[in-house]
Amino acid sequence: MAGLSLYFEDGHDDLDDFGFDDYGSECDGIRITAFLDAGQDNLTPLGRLEKYAFSENVFNRQIVARGLLDVLREFSDNENDFVAVMETVARMSEDGEPTVRAELMEQVPNIAMFLHESRPNFPAAFSRYLVPIVVRYLTDPNNQVRKTSQAALLVLLEQGLISKNDMESKVCPVLLDLTEPSSDDDYKIEAVAIMCKLVSVLSRDTVEHLLLLRFCELCSDARLFQVRKVCAANFGEFCSIVGQDATEKLLMAKFFDLCSDSLWGIRKACAECFMVVSNSTSPEVRRTKLSPLFISLISDQSRWVRQAAFQSLGRFISTFANPSITGLHFREDGTLREIAKSPPEKCEPPNYRESARSCQGERPAHRPPETGRNSTPVPGSGPGLEVSRGPAPSAAETKGCSGDEHCQGLCPSLGQGQQEAAQHSEDTYNSFHYWRPLLPDISHDLELLQTQEEEEEEEVKEDEEENEITRLDSQGPATSSQIQKVLDCLQPHLDDPDVQAQVQVLSAALKAAQLESQSDEGEQEEAAAESPAPDPQPASDRNRTFRVTADPRPVHPPPTGNADETREESSQLIERLEEGKDFGPGQLYEEEKSKLQNVIPQQLLDQYLSMTDPARAQTVDTEITKHCAFSLPGVALTLGRQNWHCLKDTYETLATDVQWKVRRTLAFSIHELAVILGDQLTAADLVPIFNGFLKDLDEVRIGVLKHLYDFLKLLHTDKRREYLYQLQEFMVTDNSRNWRFRYELAEQLILIIELYSHYDVYDYLRQIALTLCSDKVSEVRWISYRLVVEILQKMYSSGSQDLGLNFINELIVRFCHSPKWVGRQAFAFICQAIVEEDCMPMDQFAQHLLPSLLSLSSDPVANVRVLVAKALRQSVLEKAYFKEPGSAFSDELEETVMTLQADKDRDVRFFASMDPARGLMETAALI
Repeated sequence: MAGLSLYFEDGHDDLDDFGFDDYGSECDGIRITAFLDAGQDNLTPLGRLEKYAFSENVFNRQIVARGLLDVLREFSDNENDFVAVMETVARMSEDGEPTVRAELMEQVPNIAMFLHESRPNFPAAFSRYLVPIVVRYLTDPNNQVRKTSQAALLVLLEQGLISKNDMESKVCPVLLDLTEPSSDDDYKIEAVAIMCKLVSVLSRDTVEHLLLLRFCELCSDARLFQVRKVCAANFGEFCSIVGQDATEKLLMAKFFDLCSDSLWGIRKACAECFMVVSNSTSPEVRRTKLSPLFISLISDQSRWVRQAAFQSLGRFISTFANPSITGLHFREDGTLREIAKSPPEKCEPPNYRESARSCQGERPAHRPPETGRNSTPVPGSGPGLEVSRGPAPSAAETKGCSGDEHCQGLCPSLGQGQQEAAQHSEDTYNSFHYWRPLLPDISHDLELLQTQEEEEEEEVKEDEEENEITRLDSQGPATSSQIQKVLDCLQPHLDDPDVQAQVQVLSAALKAAQLESQSDEGEQEEAAAESPAPDPQPASDRNRTFRVTADPRPVHPPPTGNADETREESSQLIERLEEGKDFGPGQLYEEEKSKLQNVIPQQLLDQYLSMTDPARAQTVDTEITKHCAFSLPGVALTLGRQNWHCLKDTYETLATDVQWKVRRTLAFSIHELAVILGDQLTAADLVPIFNGFLKDLDEVRIGVLKHLYDFLKLLHTDKRREYLYQLQEFMVTDNSRNWRFRYELAEQLILIIELYSHYDVYDYLRQIALTLCSDKVSEVRWISYRLVVEILQKMYSSGSQDLGLNFINELIVRFCHSPKWVGRQAFAFICQAIVEEDCMPMDQFAQHLLPSLLSLSSDPVANVRVLVAKALRQSVLEKAYFKEPGSAFSDELEETVMTLQADKDRDVRFFASMDPARGLMETAALI
């Protein structure tokens, strides 16, 4: 109901002419239902209600409308009186004064809630008296009354007070009438807005049956752009309600029209809701239809559309996320966790690895695990199986192996195993599913036949290549024509990425040979020295480059280098080809190939990576890098840790951005990114950036500090111990008044204690905790006392009583014997917390801490004695150890409590005499 008053912020100023100014500032204190009291007119309360409700004075009618809820409370006990009041309300709704109608409508939600809570026949009374008023006011000629009725309708729907039957039979028909093509423009625009807001609280059946077709018509309204804009802004809500089938059959075509609308505001609204629309479509539609559409919005002629599109780019990419690929899922509490994986079944024949090696160009299928930056463990893979951090193979690459009849003939049972795994749970991740498409299940006879034919063809081609390479090698240094022949031999094998790399190197060698043949011309050499611009590429070279880049991934022509070095490299390549060895891609192409993947359309990733380009800040949005940083964890989750190489450079660029807001955004999400990447990539790529954030501005450091525990728990023990030396640095801040920074540090240290041994806690965290206990701000001291208690509990739970006793003696010296009363008060609070948390055996507490606590019962400061009385009465005396007869300290405890009960301070007497059954009272304000 708080939102309803917004419609009357300026409305009450117009009521001064009706007598409101006579009441002045004390109007709120007047009982509105005072007109029901007995007076000189000798009328009954209902008669007086009737008199003032239909008075000629507008002010009287406004007062009655404003006090209807109180009037109903007065007459709710008698059924006849209640019906009479509701009849009066129905008649008042026809008042000719707009202010009276607006006042009445503002009270309708309150009246509905009262009836719902107090009347057994609420549905019938509400449907009979109030729903018709709300529906009628939707078409009221006064704009203020219509706005109030729309707000009231939304409140009633959110509270679930309107039945489904009333919505379908009374509300929706009115909205459909108001959105007819012949309807008034103002009514139509308002009706579209309220209809779009109703969608979120209506059922799917109601929306599909009554509103979906009309919404589709409104999306194509050619006369009123306001209608199309409202539809575009709420398009995602409709898609999420009606589901995938209706979205793809009915709404998708309308969405395409809206995205190409002539008004930039409508296209901008489409870009803002693109993620919600994408969530309501199938992966195929998302990839083939929505991705090109989104690319068109990113390249829109309007800057505002491009800005909205780039802001939504990361969220749209996140809709491609698949738990079966990422190996991660979100729990109900919003935390990201890995999916439990079952060990993969071994279904390949004994010679599977040999056949797989032949399919992949003799690349090893199994190698020892590596911990460097160039390898990443694949979630769900078997022990020792890792995937290179190079680019993920494209569809053409995987097709080259999966469609090979030789592989199918050698691994027939593997295809069956994959089909069974595909029918398994979607959430079970298997690297084989991701990197390779399913192998078809064909008969063994056909496999053998196809394999034999393929082997014969391969042997013929290999003989031709070997003969050509042998002739080339025997002729000494390679010439242009010889290299061209080798290139022609390699053209049929461009599906293999290794062959593509070889073709690229040979193309460079060909160009170097051509340049060398022209080196005898002195004029050309002098021109090249004066103008270092690269020579235009020959036509034959351009044609070969086109053939090489027929692969979906962009391959740029290599730059011209030293001719001798290039010829030497081509000679080495020819030797490798002759020996049948692999040749990795040149270093010149590592940057381009490292950005390739096949999880999302490559254009989307390229546009996302371009968000760090300084030119984007000038042409799109000055804060575009902040939006890139904000959505980076979602993009990383979508791509999976096996494609982290695509985002690594971008992340490092953002981490060193000159805007602290960008670095702050990354600092707040680095712990989530660590979960996505796993411990190895985190240690290699995130830890250096994390260390940089630790030395950044306080605005950036607070992001790291708030999730310090979440990040440290993902590191290995050795790497985690390195941060023990850096925790002390959090005590130093740019602004000493920033006490919330120290408060957050204490909260994180309470969690971090479990990550370290009791020796590390004693050596490093103990001193930080004691320093925080002496902070100038009471909130920091209060949370630090909890930290001290946790440290002591760590000592005793680890069996290190010696360290615990040393810590207790230090607490006694620092706090119990402190010259400041705040320190002595802290000691009483710590003792109470130790007893409540059972941090140590009670006999140890009685021996080492209780005598010091009892000595504070005679402290000259009343605030100290208050906490001593509270600790003894509410905590210590409630322990069974001190209740046992013959306890060593029972007599002394009773005597101390009796002394405190007779204390001269009233608060001390209260806490010393309070019944513990009343519960513990919060005394943090006293600290």
